[in-house]
Amino acid sequence: MLERLQAWREAIGNTPLVELRDDKVRLFAKLESHNYTGSVKIRPAYTILEAAIARGDITETTTVIESSSGNFAIALASLCRRLGIRFIPVIDPNINPLYEKLLRSLSPRVEKVTERDRTSGFLLSRLRRIEQLQAEIEGAFWTNQYDNPDSVRSHYEGVGRELADSLPRLDYVFVGTSSCGTLAGVSRRIRESHPGARIIAVDTEGSAIFGDTPRKRLIPGIGSSIVPANLSHAHVDEAILVPEVATVDGCQQLMRDHALFVGGSSGTVYAAVRRYFADQPPTGDGGKPVVAFICADGGMAYMDTIYNPEWTARLTADAAPAASWPDMPSNRQTI
Repeated sequence: MLERLQAWREAIGNTPLVELRDDKVRLFAKLESHNYTGSVKIRPAYTILEAAIARGDITETTTVIESSSGNFAIALASLCRRLGIRFIPVIDPNINPLYEKLLRSLSPRVEKVTERDRTSGFLLSRLRRIEQLQAEIEGAFWTNQYDNPDSVRSHYEGVGRELADSLPRLDYVFVGTSSCGTLAGVSRRIRESHPGARIIAVDTEGSAIFGDTPRKRLIPGIGSSIVPANLSHAHVDEAILVPEVATVDGCQQLMRDHALFVGGSSGTVYAAVRRYFADQPPTGDGGKPVVAFICADGGMAYMDTIYNPEWTARLTADAAPAASWPDMPSNRQTI
């Protein structure tokens, strides 16, 4: 099994790092959509499965289970299909319809929870279903992306190392948060190689990770209704909360100004970068801070939402009168 998995190792990582035009910073985007299965989530999916197989926790008869809003489930489903083992994703109604169709093609069994939890989201309901599946299925293995050292290690050795090796100078790194594996792994690696760099965690309003009141959110892929245990392994200097209307603006601005077709978390992080440096005067190249951010996936799954004018108009209307982004200090925490 291990050899079958490792045959796909070369399809993961070494993703492009491109510099974007900006008059205030030297801005670099790490394009994780160029990975196999199209997102940064293939990195932890591969590493978690590889380590579990090596330990003997996953065998030919194992059923892998996981709660996911999309990309991590697709990564696991693809790898498990290649390994010839069962995978059961636990999803919810917020999943993109294209992702759900793909998962149902890759996985014979898909569990979809429909009952909102006490936070008005679905994550706690998905985790409760995971517990039930563990009790029901003999030999089930939960990859547990929210509390798994192999997830953190995948980003430490992967995207974190690639950023550190590519940029001899690095002043700021902006990382979106969800399971916090990327944040933990990247921040630890950057702290070692670029100790002066500031790590800025970017979350969405209505996510509980940095103390906001959890509430209904419409854009998947960023934020969480719980504080993932992975966060305890992260080095964070500041956290920024971004409203969903600003996420839409960030995605559309990346498309309009840089021809980058990205997903919701990427637009969220870009919006945070733009707001963070909004008051900094333009400088010559020698005086510009060097800033990197991670584009976790591509935009195809968001065609009916973020890139749909009718959907975005409804989002803005529903957010009114809070559609405008509050003053930065109210959205920013020093950790």
